[in-house]
Amino acid sequence: MDRSDHLEHLDKHLVEELAQVARETVRDELREQSRKQRRTAVLYAASGAVALYAGGALALALGLGLAVGLPGWAAALITAAVLGVLAQLLRGAAHPKHPHGPGTVPAGGLGTRYPPMPSEAPSPPRPGVDPEGPHHRA
Repeated sequence: MDRSDHLEHLDKHLVEELAQVARETVRDELREQSRKQRRTAVLYAASGAVALYAGGALALALGLGLAVGLPGWAAALITAAVLGVLAQLLRGAAHPKHPHGPGTVPAGGLGTRYPPMPSEAPSPPRPGVDPEGPHHRA
């Protein structure tokens, strides 16, 4: 009996030690993955900031180029229109095209959805039965 108690104690100790090693291994792995993801996120943020400045410089160059032959306000207005069209094109490219069918937004773009079509026509009301009245089964 003493030997089985000793083995049980060793088993519990071994299980605790294995659990501790597993926790540390998982913790280290997660720490390494988060470090890599953090670096990737910083690089994406930096590239976005640089792209924003590049876009601003391009818009300024377009406006200044147009201002050579046009008044400043007209050049700015044309530049704004070009950027607006570009923004709409990029926005449209970001959203996949959906077929227009039941449950989709209609072409009018009002945001109302069509109700689903019934699979079969409802039966006509029986004479002498009020369709709006209470329904009781006898």
